[in-house]
Formats: sequence, structure tokens, C-alpha cells
Amino acid sequence: MNDIVEWIERSKGLFKYFNYILMIQIIPLLVMSSLLVYEISEALFKKQMIYYAIGFIVFFLSCFIPWRKILWWFVPVFYVGNLILLIAVEFIGKKILGAQRWIEIPFTNFTMQPSEFIKVSVLLMLAYFISKNPPSIKGYNIKDFIKLSVIILVPFILIAKEPDLGTALVLLITGYGTLFIVGINWKIWVFIIVGLGLSAPLLYSNLHDYQKKRITDFIGKPSYHVQQALIAIGSGGMYGNKKDEATQTQLKFLPISSSDFIFAYLGERWGFVGMMSVVILYIFLIIHLLSITRNNSTDYLVITLSSGLAFLFFVYMGVNIYMIIGLAPVVGLPLPIFSHGGTSFIIFAIIFGILQNLLAFKRDLLYNTDSKVIMSSKHKSFDRKKSIPQQAGL
Repeated sequence: MNDIVEWIERSKGLFKYFNYILMIQIIPLLVMSSLLVYEISEALFKKQMIYYAIGFIVFFLSCFIPWRKILWWFVPVFYVGNLILLIAVEFIGKKILGAQRWIEIPFTNFTMQPSEFIKVSVLLMLAYFISKNPPSIKGYNIKDFIKLSVIILVPFILIAKEPDLGTALVLLITGYGTLFIVGINWKIWVFIIVGLGLSAPLLYSNLHDYQKKRITDFIGKPSYHVQQALIAIGSGGMYGNKKDEATQTQLKFLPISSSDFIFAYLGERWGFVGMMSVVILYIFLIIHLLSITRNNSTDYLVITLSSGLAFLFFVYMGVNIYMIIGLAPVVGLPLPIFSHGGTSFIIFAIIFGILQNLLAFKRDLLYNTDSKVIMSSKHKSFDRKKSIPQQAGL
């Protein structure tokens, strides 16, 4: 009970150390996204506002949860629970656009995608294990690397079987990208790169037919989706078209314009200037997250969450944009916190909330710890001074 009261008292100082710049960087992306979604569909816009409200609530809840105190029991339960949900998708999952990746929430019109939630649990599991066993100067050895790899590879295999290779690869790249930032012996990376190069033909032969088609379409003639996206971007020119003149989207030629291909509508509506503005906003956000990693080099909880979030933004943004302009195979990856969609947005809100909590209460805990040390030192010093004349008087 005393711990809870103490934590409530410390929570009052949360906003004193809140990273406001990180949140301000997100606002322009949300505003631009909302305007585009509203133009595409008012119904989707209203749904998006509900997602924003839920995201806002879970963000603040994540900010106030004492993560440093509950990680030891919460993280394993959350991780295993997510794995169970991934397995459940195969039996009770709902198909949308031909893919079985969602679970319908009872008595509502909403669905959840367990493969999105696993990103949080994987990052938290990595953060917990890395903070308990930090790497040496040379980085983790092969034994520790295998242990950490199991955390990443188990959900990767389950997601790839749905099949959802795009999300699975995001998880894989984010997980190993985070380990790269934390520190792995360079010999292990050389072995992995060589092994992937040699096994590439075998990996390709085990892909689904539609996945192989996406790769052949990428190498050869662009698919219908990409062709329409390129027409939309090209028609936007430098400054874009008026809403009524954005015919690719308004006449429904551009598929999934509010979600996976919203960047193409951005180009059609606001032109090259609009697209570059969004890319620059993402770049500054990623740089800021990596700077947080650098400025907290001794706190592996912060390092793992911040670098993991940076990689999530980088991979999602890079793959989505490259996919739309025909430089990468078409996969179902949205533009992070920009495309219409609830689960993905809420997941990012949770991760941001956890990161803000770790940053704020790290400083608060250090302050309180330092204060106790200083007071203790003064107290001991005072006692020693008092004890001198007493001993002299004897």
C-alpha cells in the first residue's frame, strides 16, 4: 500500500519531465491525416476520431502505469497472452480483403489485429531481458543472441503463417535493429548476412504464390495498385490538385486510398511539397527518438523502447512509400499514425506512453535516490562530527 501511495506522489511530477517535443512532432501528422481521411470518407473520419480518442486515453494510462515496478511479472504474461491470440487467429480469425489476421471484438463492430499488439510485447520483453543482462563492451555473444532471438522469432513465425509476411518482416527488422543499437558482436552479424544470402533461393521457394507474384510484379511490370498510385502522384505535380480534381481517388481508381495507399492520395492532393513535408516530419521524429537513445546510454529500458520505436517508424515509412512508388513489392503496411486504422494507431500510442513514463520517472527516481544519498551522507557526517568531541571528552 505504501508503494502505491509513494508512486501516486511521484506521478504528480510526471509532466515536469514530459518530453513535449516528441508529442508536438506527432500533431502535424495527425492533422494532415485527418484532413485527407475526411475528404475520402466522412464515415471513416468519424471512426478515425474514435480511434484517436481511444489512443489518447491509452497513451495517458500508459504514462501513469509504474512500468519499472511491474515489468518483472507483466511482460511475460503480456507476451505469452499475445502469442495465444496469434494462435487463436487461425481458428476464430475474421477474414478482411482475403486475409485472416483479425479477431472480432464481441458485441462491437470493431476488430483487433494481434500481430500489431505483439510489437509492444516483443519490445517490452527485449527491454526487460536486456536491462537484466546488459551487453559487454564487445556486445552480446552467440549464447545471449540466441536467447534474445527466440523472443523475436517465435511471433515472427506465427505471423508469417497467417500469412502476413509484411508485418512479420517489420517485427523481424525492428527486433534485430534494436539489438544492433544495443550491441551484438560483429562476427554474429557477418554470419547472419552470409547465411541469408546463401539461403535466399530456399526462402523464395517457400513463399506463397501471391507473395511470389508481388516480387515478380516489382521486378517486371508494376501491379495495378502501383500503376494507379503513380498516376495519382504524377497528376499532383508540385503543389497538388483541388479535391474535386483529384480524380484517381474521388473516382475510386486508387485502391485502399485511406489506408495503405494514403501517401499516393497525399501526392495527388498536395503534390510533391506535401509528400516531402510528411517525409521530413518522419525523419525528424526518427532522429529525435535515436537522440533519446544516445542521451540515455545507461538505461537499457529507454534504449530498447526508443530505438525500437524509431525502427518501427523507419521500416513502416520506408516500405510503404517505396511500395507506392514501385521501388518495393506491395505489402499490407500502412503509413504509421497517418493511414486510417485503429489497432496500429493505438499500438503506437501505447509505446509512446510507456517511453514517456520511462523517461519521466527515471529522472524522478534518480532525483529521489540522489536526495536520499545526499541526506544520508550529511546525516552520517553530522553524526561523525558529534562523535568526535564525545570521544575526546572520554
